[in-house]
Amino acid sequence: MMQMPSEKAARILAAFGHSPADGTLRVQSPIDGSELARLVEHAPGDVEAVIGRAVAAFHAWRRVPAPRRGELVRLFGEELRAAKDDLAMLVTLEAGKVTSEGLGEVQEMIDICDFATGLSRQLYGLTLPSERPGHHMRETWQPLGPVAVISAFNFPVAVWAWNAALALVCGDPVIWKPSEKTPLTALATQAVFERAVARFGEDAPAHLSQVMIGGRELGEALAADPRVPLVSATGSTRMGRQVAQVVAGRLGRSLLELGGNNAMIVTPTADLELAVRAIAFSAVGTAGQRCTSLRRLIVHEDVAEGLIARLVKAYPSLPIGDPREAGTLVGPLIDADAAEGFTRALDQARTEGGEVLTGGKVLDRPGHYVTPAIVRMPGQSAVVEHETFAPILYVMTYRDLEEAIALQNAVPQGLSSCIFTGSVRDSEGFLSAWGSDCGIANVNIGPSGAEIGGAFGGEKDTGGGRESGSDAWKAYMRRQTQTVNFSDALPLAQGVRFDV
Repeated sequence: MMQMPSEKAARILAAFGHSPADGTLRVQSPIDGSELARLVEHAPGDVEAVIGRAVAAFHAWRRVPAPRRGELVRLFGEELRAAKDDLAMLVTLEAGKVTSEGLGEVQEMIDICDFATGLSRQLYGLTLPSERPGHHMRETWQPLGPVAVISAFNFPVAVWAWNAALALVCGDPVIWKPSEKTPLTALATQAVFERAVARFGEDAPAHLSQVMIGGRELGEALAADPRVPLVSATGSTRMGRQVAQVVAGRLGRSLLELGGNNAMIVTPTADLELAVRAIAFSAVGTAGQRCTSLRRLIVHEDVAEGLIARLVKAYPSLPIGDPREAGTLVGPLIDADAAEGFTRALDQARTEGGEVLTGGKVLDRPGHYVTPAIVRMPGQSAVVEHETFAPILYVMTYRDLEEAIALQNAVPQGLSSCIFTGSVRDSEGFLSAWGSDCGIANVNIGPSGAEIGGAFGGEKDTGGGRESGSDAWKAYMRRQTQTVNFSDALPLAQGVRFDV
């Protein structure tokens, strides 16, 4: 018999050195609604001291050479490898992800540690020619300061790692405010990080990483403090707007990864079997609770009936249940509010002319489980343009590719997108300047499941931020242009003369 989620969570937390006290924050497992722990919350007044400690850590950490900082992140990756199974199981217990997705999330943390370790020797600047004799110019990148990371429940540890691994090699301490729905994984991750710090030695100052448990008041205080030059926030567009306005009000930086309303275009030349597999994972994986989940399917009318028939046949066969059980592909929604949102969206879709072809039921069992829904819509109505964080796939048809691309782009969000086609002309048009307006655009791959090597993020209401790979590291540093005069004269630029 499978161990109760609360018992399993207590054992894992004990292994990480935590025995949660009887606090005010009740943490529940979406698997069955049972209580996992009650945590003591930080008060908004605690933010002042936490930031003060982060600033002190910054003053020491910025003096440590970047490759040495990378060594700490390398050790953190090693500790994550050792703790992978336990941390992944805690992700499953607290966020409801199926076992392979929980393991995949921790692997993503390991991958970004590997990336950041190499990056620590590649924080490249530029050497620039000067117009003045005996001068040279260069552009360099300097540590920025404490970074606040506000993370969401759906990727409770990976997105923090995207930020933290880069911030640490760039010379910045991290203050983490996890979702109130998934704080246990944050505490466990902090324990793993502290193991790496213990191995690293005295070069690492205290308080390089701190976790604050609590509600939106903590995030608001972090966003408002000018000692935090960068606030990275993942969550809803509404939350992101609030954070951005507060941070901009003090002329700070915000890095936002917000909502997605991701589409797939299927052309007449597409491999439909491949498309069905991609649709199932993208629309149903993580119970439709990824920011990159597939929400909209835009199918050419010549192949629509055949593709829809395959999907309607495939969906009921997807195993729904306890995410710890072997073979389960669809776990629970995070809480009752998510299940209610699922039902409301389907009701609205029906009033807007939609037909629910399969799924759409809330299952009568502990936890919040639903049957993934496919809804055929007459057009891109209000409910389709709104992101519902649940496994609902809206299907629409098109005749001309430009029409399909326009339909895809005609939503407020701009995170991820994809096209399934056998036509080079169609794929390259989709990827062109007049094609997808999203931060991520894929060909013959679904919109979710991004690798860490590329910059992750999107446009419009998605927030415009970029995390993870490529040159996303530059957000965690300040750019400095330097000019050095190694001559015995003092010529001025642009031929200006000022003789004294």
